[in-house]
Amino acid sequence: MDTVMNSQRKRIHPHKFALYLAIGSIVMMFAGLTSAYIVRQAQGNWVYFEMPIVFWVSTASILLSSVTMHLGLKAFKNRQIPRYKSLITATLLLGVLFTVLQYVGFTQLYSNNIRVDGNPSESFLFIIAGLHLLHILGGIIALLIVFFRAFRKRVKVYNATGLEIVAIYWHFVDVLWIYLFVFFLANQ
Repeated sequence: MDTVMNSQRKRIHPHKFALYLAIGSIVMMFAGLTSAYIVRQAQGNWVYFEMPIVFWVSTASILLSSVTMHLGLKAFKNRQIPRYKSLITATLLLGVLFTVLQYVGFTQLYSNNIRVDGNPSESFLFIIAGLHLLHILGGIIALLIVFFRAFRKRVKVYNATGLEIVAIYWHFVDVLWIYLFVFFLANQ
């Protein structure tokens, strides 16, 4: 009986496994894009530009959202539901703030004639960051679902698996942005 219980404890939830596969695919996509960026940069005809300050603020907001997500998951597991609700709300708001700040940053770049149809360096920036923003929007949709579930009147099942999956994904897009942001700063 103990062997069966230990075997079941070591199994990964199928949804988590699917998420890990998706994360692996996303990592490969961004690794390919950033590698192509470096190869194309070495060929010359490259425009260098500074990232607007607003990107630093957006980075701080997504880092803070990861902290609130972690604390929210911890509160949920400890059945501190009021704390969980406030932390999940903060995570969602910080995710939306990140998205708005990214929009402001890219609007600033666009007003400085950094455009998708310009130099290849500009196109790479917009495509790579735009793809990341699509993944952030997916995370915000997942956070909205978690948010609405947190505030519904009746809780059918008290299970942390769904929240853990959202947290893993949210932390992943956070780390991915940090990687991209540092990558762009290093290649200015």
